[in-house]
Amino acid sequence: MHNPFGSIQQKTPATAVRYLVRGCLSSLLACVPLCAPAAWAQTAPEWTAGHVIVNPAVHFDQSQPLTAMPSMWKPPVPTNRVRHVTAGGPPDESGKPEMPKIPPAAAAIEQTAQGAGPAPELLTSFDGLGAGFSGSQGPATGRNPSDNSLAAGPDEIVQIVNSHLAVFNKQGKVLFGAVVTNTLFAGFGGACEQQVSGDAVVRYDQLAQRWLFVVPIFRRPAPDAPYAMCYAVSTGPSVLGSYYRYEFTRPLFPDYPRPAIWPNGYYVPTSTGDTVIQKHICAADRSSMLQGKAASEQCFIIDGVNFLNAADVDGKRLPPHGTPEIVMAAGGTQLHHEFEDNVILAWRDFVDWKHPERSHLDGPERIPVAPYHYLCDGQLSKCAPQSRTSVRLDAQGDKLMQRLVYRNLGRKQFIVAAHSVDTSAGGGGVRWYQFEVSGKGSLRLAQQGTYAPDGGFRWMPSAAMDRKADIAVGYSFSDSSSFPGQRFAARMAGDKPGSLTLHESVLADGKAAQTNTLRWEDYSTLAVDPSDDCTFWYVGDYLKAGDDGYSTKIGAWRLPGCSASRKR
Repeated sequence: MHNPFGSIQQKTPATAVRYLVRGCLSSLLACVPLCAPAAWAQTAPEWTAGHVIVNPAVHFDQSQPLTAMPSMWKPPVPTNRVRHVTAGGPPDESGKPEMPKIPPAAAAIEQTAQGAGPAPELLTSFDGLGAGFSGSQGPATGRNPSDNSLAAGPDEIVQIVNSHLAVFNKQGKVLFGAVVTNTLFAGFGGACEQQVSGDAVVRYDQLAQRWLFVVPIFRRPAPDAPYAMCYAVSTGPSVLGSYYRYEFTRPLFPDYPRPAIWPNGYYVPTSTGDTVIQKHICAADRSSMLQGKAASEQCFIIDGVNFLNAADVDGKRLPPHGTPEIVMAAGGTQLHHEFEDNVILAWRDFVDWKHPERSHLDGPERIPVAPYHYLCDGQLSKCAPQSRTSVRLDAQGDKLMQRLVYRNLGRKQFIVAAHSVDTSAGGGGVRWYQFEVSGKGSLRLAQQGTYAPDGGFRWMPSAAMDRKADIAVGYSFSDSSSFPGQRFAARMAGDKPGSLTLHESVLADGKAAQTNTLRWEDYSTLAVDPSDDCTFWYVGDYLKAGDDGYSTKIGAWRLPGCSASRKR
């Protein structure tokens, strides 16, 4: 892809003036209630590509404990929600998409047989939010897609499905929930409390032992009002305690947020929409938010790229001092009918909180990889088959899926990423990468592979790496004789490059087809338990027999040689 900007920087006098004005406003806003839309419009920065955008929080506070907030939150008056517009390559008349010819270089890295090593054994599995769920605060009404987000803390597992959240212990007992995610903002006022949207995401900040919730606001309370991004950062290690809460208004639709934890910020890539080739990467001032102080975002707009993902730190080893946040995307452009590429794009996001005029986004760097074609030409296309129905499911094949995981192993640093691609057998495969990070965030491809052991469809992967550099990948699975469910495969750090060497395991076998919508999950999440830095926690959808709505399954496993007793 051509980069029209090169290194994105802005150091003009006009920008410096805007920083000064916005900085003064930041101090004032800390002492006043939520701004009216008219006031917001007068102070809004120029949300265009080519410069850094400094965006102070318009409102922040400290909440009551989460356990007290369900009785405080009042549901808003229902409104129609319009979010996505169908796009992508159309299927043929039979409903089966046309499969492209796979280049030899892509076929050469396909793993066409199961790993010979023993399949990882599940340590535990239990149903999460979805059909049949009931907790102390009631059931969770399922919405499509599920937008599965999961985070593991030292003692609890937190799950979000679209607009509901619940807290479990590690044996699957429900400790709290289900509640609407906006319950986190009960008593906060404004759109964060009043406008219920999907796509909320949870992360555990292992570096600070805090919980982070990011809740996008897709609905404008009035035609001239802004959208918003809402953050809740726990004031201590308990997920059920109080939170520092922030609202950042934005003029651009903040779709598909993918929060990532980096030492100098909470980085959140978002998208203007499915019919606009424009993405955003915003860094929120993590240091200030951990203390409940006035905070701002620094944002960059990138035109002409796919969905972005930001590197999310796993483990307690920090990136070397001065390492910028790394932001990545798949190549190609679905809306331009460019469904294939042979590079992964990477940017380096340098944020300077004291001198925002020095902040800059460099890139994209084009990292050569084996050729790939988006599974079924990308998002919102009829793709993955199911048993006993002609309805096919969306694969989101145009994007690197969450999470983009960074880990510092001491002598080396790595990032792992995954997405869904077409395969030589006419199915869907999991393309996964391990990139080595060196210098000031420069990247080198260490290994890659496409997991496609048969003609089935494996899609919407989520990858992670334990403290030994073992890699695991969870993903959805279906074919024409199987209902959709969840599986995972893995490799040991010293195994043959490019292969998932441990045999595939099944987390959830589907017992019914999803026929009420083609939307399937949109994403799942694989996280690593901070208590041992070994245990993988994964969540994904499946349907029980007789159900027409999804259930979710949460499961955990460890790989051989990674001891749960070791603390970091």
